[in-house]
Amino acid sequence: MQFEVWAPQADRVTLRCEGVTRALERDPERAGWWSGEAEASDGVRYGFALDDGPVLPDPRSRRQPDGPDGQSAVVDHGRYAWRAAWPGRALPGAVLYELHVGTYTPEGTLDAAAGRLEHLVELGVAHVELMPVCPFPGRNGWGYEGVSLWAVHEPYGGPEALKRFVDRAHELGLGVVLDVVHNHLGPSGNYLPAFGPYFTETHHTPWGAAVNLDAPGSDEVRAFLVGSVLAWLRDYRIDGLRLDAVHALRDTRACHFLEELSTAVDALADELDRPLFLIAESDLNDPRIITPRAEHGLGLDAQWNDDFHHAMHAALTGESQGYYADFARDPFAALAKTLTGGFFHDGTYSGFRGRSHGRPLNRSEVAAHRLLGYAQNHDQVGNRAQGDRLSATLSPGLLACAATLTLTAPFTPMLFMGEEWAAGTPWQFVTDHTDPELAQAVRQGRRREFAAHGWAEEDVPDPQDPATRERSCLDWSEPDREPHARVLAWYRRLIALRKEQPDLTDPDLADTKVAYDEEARWLAFRRGDVRVAVNLGKEPAAIPLGTRRARVLAAWEPVETPGPDGLLHVPGESCVVLTQE
Repeated sequence: MQFEVWAPQADRVTLRCEGVTRALERDPERAGWWSGEAEASDGVRYGFALDDGPVLPDPRSRRQPDGPDGQSAVVDHGRYAWRAAWPGRALPGAVLYELHVGTYTPEGTLDAAAGRLEHLVELGVAHVELMPVCPFPGRNGWGYEGVSLWAVHEPYGGPEALKRFVDRAHELGLGVVLDVVHNHLGPSGNYLPAFGPYFTETHHTPWGAAVNLDAPGSDEVRAFLVGSVLAWLRDYRIDGLRLDAVHALRDTRACHFLEELSTAVDALADELDRPLFLIAESDLNDPRIITPRAEHGLGLDAQWNDDFHHAMHAALTGESQGYYADFARDPFAALAKTLTGGFFHDGTYSGFRGRSHGRPLNRSEVAAHRLLGYAQNHDQVGNRAQGDRLSATLSPGLLACAATLTLTAPFTPMLFMGEEWAAGTPWQFVTDHTDPELAQAVRQGRRREFAAHGWAEEDVPDPQDPATRERSCLDWSEPDREPHARVLAWYRRLIALRKEQPDLTDPDLADTKVAYDEEARWLAFRRGDVRVAVNLGKEPAAIPLGTRRARVLAAWEPVETPGPDGLLHVPGESCVVLTQE
């Protein structure tokens, strides 16, 4: 088979394959590339040596059977016999479910996760979104310190297990979204700098030197990243990708990397004749990310909407620390603004940032499904000192209100695993660094970070302790007992309503109308003929709904339809969805 590698700074490149060393030749057609032939089949180990240095894994390795520091292995994608004939599943109208392979089940493998997919079918979601699966040190971790951007973490089961997972999901009618990280690589096992200018000191990020998207050599780096994205979509039949922290992709070129990427993905969708999509995590509140390229945008399909989360969280919990401060002054007003305008910070002043932030969305042109809404996600739970979920502090009634806001808002809803049954397990930050110095640095850094916010060191879980991961695994006995079973039934009912009521998937953001009472702690909004009311206060609330005849579609606690006075009486910490005729 043909082996090739981009190593523009090397004078000699050799291939080490099954114990045999072969010199590679410069490619006369592509500057910086080296290539050569060798006998190899699926599973054969190999690596590259630069200028007689140590054997390193292939930057485009499809498999790292011995971890990030070991040799690469050949993967023959043609060997897998796909079972499901899959036409694809587009994003509009979907409900996403974010899942971490390592803690979704006690086994922490893709095969074990696949065995629990029927639960998601019964829940009613459309897509399962996997947190990153690229190789990282040790066994346990979130995946955001991965390397080998074309490979699958071996303790999760490796490439074949990911294919089995996707195949099973597709058999059950579920789409699969994969979270990928292009803004940095992990601090351990990253050999890319030895091969070429994959990083640049021109820009700096929270992780150090930026990935090289605009400095000399960046053409090949961009091609490397685009190629990995297309490989996930083509070789593993993934339906869409979530792009981590795109605001950290520093790029000054006229054609931004995200525009180049979205162009390539759209071309592949045409080639494969099935829908593919890209979802950005962005801190910029910049509508250009989800504006079509034909309208001078970057052409991504959707982005996470943290403003909606922050406003909801502040209203539910009363928390006002950090970035919640901007939303906590008038949380119901903030929630109303996000429900009708998408962004809260749309050019307004952000006290947390000490400057103005964001840009307005054009509500009449931007489809609401292009924003993802959520009450919880891996960041907003796991980056808390103790990884406490909303269920740790809120009543079942308030959790039902959070579910109602998430699943009836104009946005594409996303749930975080276990949220749907008010999981009693925390979800904490876990690592398994094999380098003792790095492990200690991470442990101390985490404790220092939260000590600045008043946490005692002993109260911050040790991410390296296996018990931290064990505490974070879902308890699958919970959904069958109360109060979890009632919360799960509520989530199922709300998701079913999205399928029964077309108004709940209407992409017209401008059609949402909101009323609220900050002091009484209630909020109501209209989407077409559907009316949604949540009462976050402890006391009953009388909410003016109007005199049109109404019918209750779902209620957390029993309610009567409004009488001649048009008032809907909602019990404390409860919610209701109605339709008016």
